[in-house]
Amino acid sequence: MTAVGPLDAMFLGGESREQPMHVGGLMLFELPEGAGRDHVFPESSRDFVSRLYHELVAAPEVNPLFARRVRNRAVDLGYWSWEQDDAIDLEYHVRLSALPRPGRYRELFELTSRLHGTLLDRHRPLWEMHLIEGVEGRRFAIYSKIHHAMLDGVTALRLMQQTLTTDPTKTSMPATYALPDGQTPPPTNPFPGAGRAAGGVPTPAELFAAVARVPGRTFGSAAHAVGGAGRLLADLAGLPPAGLRSLLYSTMPFQAPRTVFNQGVTGARRFAAESWPLERLEKVRAITGATLNDVLLAMCSGALRNYLLDLNALPGKALTAMVPVNIRTADSGPGGGNSLGTLIADLATDQHDPEKRIRRIMASTAQAKSVLSELTPLQNLIVGALGFAVAGPGAVLPGVAGRTPPPYNLVISNVPGPTESPLYWNGSRLLGLYPASIVMNGQALNISVTSYAHQLHFGLIGCRRTVPHLQRLLAHLETSLTELESIH
Repeated sequence: MTAVGPLDAMFLGGESREQPMHVGGLMLFELPEGAGRDHVFPESSRDFVSRLYHELVAAPEVNPLFARRVRNRAVDLGYWSWEQDDAIDLEYHVRLSALPRPGRYRELFELTSRLHGTLLDRHRPLWEMHLIEGVEGRRFAIYSKIHHAMLDGVTALRLMQQTLTTDPTKTSMPATYALPDGQTPPPTNPFPGAGRAAGGVPTPAELFAAVARVPGRTFGSAAHAVGGAGRLLADLAGLPPAGLRSLLYSTMPFQAPRTVFNQGVTGARRFAAESWPLERLEKVRAITGATLNDVLLAMCSGALRNYLLDLNALPGKALTAMVPVNIRTADSGPGGGNSLGTLIADLATDQHDPEKRIRRIMASTAQAKSVLSELTPLQNLIVGALGFAVAGPGAVLPGVAGRTPPPYNLVISNVPGPTESPLYWNGSRLLGLYPASIVMNGQALNISVTSYAHQLHFGLIGCRRTVPHLQRLLAHLETSLTELESIH
């Protein structure tokens, strides 16, 4: 058995029917040019996808990361751990579905919404993969989901990229969960050198020691937001109050106004997705001197502002976003678990002028990155855990969501995708790659973005009841980008 890391355990402990804690993604493929018409791909489009399904469930060996299940036994005193499932049932985890006619993106996104709203079975490894045939325009899709305790988005994308190729004639590419012939299992420890006493997971002593080494420059004033719980953590860690304030300053939570997004959620989800040319955002970056991620945040900021104006629900105070920051290094390997820091970005939604709005966003993210740059990877891990944890009371305590100040208004995540394009999977060209993340009580909207083929692919996920007309945000994103392009 392997102990579950502290941030991973938060995703397990915070899960309920109303807030599933899995992340997912929708991959859109174009059938091979000759499918149904030549000797290489002689089947019809339906037969082609069906054959792929049967090949997937016949995988000879499963990557150990995808063959482990979670355990929380009394003998372990409530501590979460992973154990290998020696009888994994791929016909349960891999499923074949078909869209009703006419198979538009509307039907595809509606199916994705339903699949993303169901819980994973904790008696089995925590992942599913759905092949979806019947997409119009000679296309099919793959929707996959995996519990956030198993993988973070960066690692999931890295594993996915290993299954793709630039060769359109290669027809023996495995699924993400399969272990390719001749490949050794990846390490499962995302923190090399840490936690030898806990199977590679940082021990409590190591975590507390890391907190104690946080630089004094990061002192701030956010500790009051966590009240007695914060003081208890400081006592347990043997830290003076200033040490805890130092750590919390880099997340700066509880500066956000209440919005329609910061209410209770149901278990039903709505998913919407769209792609934008990366070139358009690069032009804004060049004009303003911003980073690409700042331009993305400004694009989301303008869209959120206009969306809330439509609802007559724009607060006078600016919205803030929690932005996950990948701290996994190149030599960490594609191990499981999560390796994330967090920062809080001022979205400047109270500012009408798009140029002034992006300037404020730039200043906000630069200050937060300066703070995080002084932390070690292990200290960033603690900051990341706190960044997610501050949303915890509203997420798990009945009646709290919507009645207390939110720590931030939503999560906006940008995970770099494949750099090569076009990419293929078993002869089928990858057209789009749309992430689908987590929403929680008090955090009913999540915007996730990844890059591929000179485009940014946006995946929006929201509570079906709390966030009305989610798809309208797509039009507002286009309007916001157009406004940014007008800056001179």
